[in-house]
Amino acid sequence: MITTDFVPGSPCMLDVGVPDVPAAASFYGAVLGWDYEPMAEEVEGGMFRKDGKMVAGLGKLTEKGARPAWMIYYTVADADAATRAVEAGGGTVRVAPMDIEQWGRMAQYSDPLGGQFAVWQPGESKGVDLVDAPGSLCWTELYTSDAAGARQFYGDVFGWRFSDMPMPGGEGTYTLITPAGQPEERMHGGLLEVGEDALSLAGGRPYWHPVFAVPDCDAAVAQVNGNGGTVQMGPVDAEGVGRMALCLDPFKADFVLLTPTEG
Repeated sequence: MITTDFVPGSPCMLDVGVPDVPAAASFYGAVLGWDYEPMAEEVEGGMFRKDGKMVAGLGKLTEKGARPAWMIYYTVADADAATRAVEAGGGTVRVAPMDIEQWGRMAQYSDPLGGQFAVWQPGESKGVDLVDAPGSLCWTELYTSDAAGARQFYGDVFGWRFSDMPMPGGEGTYTLITPAGQPEERMHGGLLEVGEDALSLAGGRPYWHPVFAVPDCDAAVAQVNGNGGTVQMGPVDAEGVGRMALCLDPFKADFVLLTPTEG
């Protein structure tokens, strides 16, 4: 589970970049019950809140050639040290470490195969206010063409601990991710080796996506379909996990909806 006492290597923040901020605010409001809070007038973007608590960010996509997508940020003690580890492991620095006023220090990267992710060195802000609850982040997941390479790279950058479990029906292996030095109950994500067809959204590159908890997966999927999004897979029941669906927002940013199995 993800908790808000963020430790090094745990997901702590996320935002989505899209070409149409008001349309995205409307979509996620309908699907996840989020309220949108714009930032200053000169900035096209803002924060999503659930029951008054910050759950994610939203911004205008400005990078030329970039696809609309969710960006997941992981806590680090030192963004500059993380940057050196990324470069040593064959990754690329997309945004060099920079201070976000008094709130913290961030940087964005690509892994050696092009999968994008980010880090957050906390200042006054540790990250989002709500996780592992309906309408908030409950898991993170990487689709990659090279699971062994991903384990090596992200293990070196974050010190993550990995454990494998077989996929249902013998369809491969799912690798579970736990922050360094933490017990299994602090497990926060997974990675899956997939074929080229499953990476078409990112032009064949690996990609991370967030998993959002919802009280009723089928009802949330109906809102996805009814508000301009699409469903790539599901809803389906995963034994011991819950009922889930892989979805795209109106701009094809991907995310997963999950109604967790009780207990």
